[in-house]
Amino acid sequence: MNSPARSLLVFGIYLLILGIGLLLVPNLILAPFGVPPTSEVWIRVVGMLVLFLGIYYSAAARGDWRAFIALTVPARMSVIGFFGAFVFWLGAPPALLLFAVVDFVFALWTWRALRTSEVA
Repeated sequence: MNSPARSLLVFGIYLLILGIGLLLVPNLILAPFGVPPTSEVWIRVVGMLVLFLGIYYSAAARGDWRAFIALTVPARMSVIGFFGAFVFWLGAPPALLLFAVVDFVFALWTWRALRTSEVA
């Protein structure tokens, strides 16, 4: 597996784990980030969506779908802007930015791996 695909696979596995956690034990995942406990269904819906993204990203990585891998980079990098807006303008918990940083760092890894593989 080449480096861009590997970077997306690792991110996909992170999403699979996060999605399963949000589906099954959402308050356990959210508590360390200062998010109040919830019994609302929305967090489980988010968990389902995150799980599905993890499936798509893992499949794209295993199939080395280069166009899809490249397409994920700007989308994942934009998460930090969206989450920042949610925190600063909508009053979301600042800990939400930790999830955005993870997305951004993984996106940088993929971007760099794509650039390096194009040069080689």
